[in-house]
Amino acid sequence: MLQEQVEHPDGRVELKEGVTLDDPALFNEDLAPTRVSSRTWTTYTYAALWISMAHCIPTYMLASGLVAPEPKGPGMTPGQALVTILIGNAIVLLPILANSHPGTKYGIPFPVFARASYGVFGANVPAIMRALVACGWFGIQCWIGGQALQTFFRSLWPAWPTLLGPAARSCADTPCTTFQWMVSGHYPTEWITFGIFWGINILIVYRGMELLRKVENWAAPYVLVMTALLVGWAVWKANGLGPLLSQPNHFATFGDFWKKFVPSVTAMIGFWATLSLNMPDFTRFGRSQKEQALGQIVALPATMTVFAAMGVFITSASTVIYGEAIWDPVDLVGHFTSRVIVAISMFTVAVATLSVNIAANVVSPANDFANLAPKRISFRTGGLITGIVGIAMMPWKLIADPSGYIFKWLLGYSGGLGSIAGVLICDYWFIRKKRLAVADLYRREGEYAYASMGTNWAAIVATGVGCALAWIGLVIPSLRVLFDYAWFSGGLGSAAVYALLMRRKA
Repeated sequence: MLQEQVEHPDGRVELKEGVTLDDPALFNEDLAPTRVSSRTWTTYTYAALWISMAHCIPTYMLASGLVAPEPKGPGMTPGQALVTILIGNAIVLLPILANSHPGTKYGIPFPVFARASYGVFGANVPAIMRALVACGWFGIQCWIGGQALQTFFRSLWPAWPTLLGPAARSCADTPCTTFQWMVSGHYPTEWITFGIFWGINILIVYRGMELLRKVENWAAPYVLVMTALLVGWAVWKANGLGPLLSQPNHFATFGDFWKKFVPSVTAMIGFWATLSLNMPDFTRFGRSQKEQALGQIVALPATMTVFAAMGVFITSASTVIYGEAIWDPVDLVGHFTSRVIVAISMFTVAVATLSVNIAANVVSPANDFANLAPKRISFRTGGLITGIVGIAMMPWKLIADPSGYIFKWLLGYSGGLGSIAGVLICDYWFIRKKRLAVADLYRREGEYAYASMGTNWAAIVATGVGCALAWIGLVIPSLRVLFDYAWFSGGLGSAAVYALLMRRKA
């Protein structure tokens, strides 16, 4: 009930003293509303958070993947790639800010915020959808870190890759069993380095976040400096920026470019569509709406574009230097002959990957899995579940090539997350007018029970319709355009259906 909470002059809301929240199916300390006295994150904190998360290898691969020629990529020029990235990040900033607001105002994490629109138990649907995507990202980051270790060991011991035998045969041209397809083309030692890096991530989850926070304070600038040095090397080896910026336009007409531009922008949105949902997990600690919003507005588009530009320049340079576009920085460093340079570079990759992985891909799914059974699943257990599911999603297949990474993985899941975002934004901003009864978010008989065992079926149906609109183009070629606009199709479709259904219920 609203009388159980107090709104401070700065707009932030918290429960009055003495209000009890104790339902084990809906509450634990990790999911509890953050008290105003504990909301201490500043503009710098949020800017640093985005800088740290954007300075990662997937960002680099995202940018360089746009430059890669067909069939591996759309074959954009560096300028076209950077404009695509800037537009995509400017667009995704809008839902990020929209869903950040309730976190700062009410101090609640994403799965609890979702209870307002989906119901106290129905919120498990968007929470698990979001968690599964995070698991995929966790696996991708662990695979990248494992590849960095593989390259590092190979620089110290050239025979390392074949220590346990040759690479598994490729399944490109010959029939394979399921297992052979899973390990196709990879050395046995790659699974060892993947396991080592995976284990380091899980160990940090179990040891706590304090060590990671300390590392992240210097990880972001360190990674940026090292990448800048790599850009300097690339420009020097390519004899200046001229060869990098003068790459020919591969599109005969604007229409040809538009066909690649639209799904690429949608993929850019998909890159941060995960955070556009669960930013309340971070903004619940904000000192004010102004500070959290300013920190994100300043850092996200600028950082993504600058770091992406580095990836574009380096990949373009690799075409000049090696005669092919090498979009994976780990593979690129593997071409170097100096063991010292390889060691430093791989340490940089490991630091960047480790710090980003825990911050971006563990906090949210740990909360999401805890939301399933707060009494039984802790943050540590949620982190372990994330790691196991991340392996099961076979991340080495998700990023096997730029085309699959951008036009299958990113573009595909953006439709599902966009469908969730449409419901959340419509409910909070247009139906509830930013007013929530915080205590009832933790009660099975409160306002958000919806008289349907804690599930608002209007939200579930709207999300399903949004997903269908976003993904139907995969099975009906004539509707492919809906898949190219997956995030928009899903988000706008779910919002419209949800508004219509809730209006009928009123």
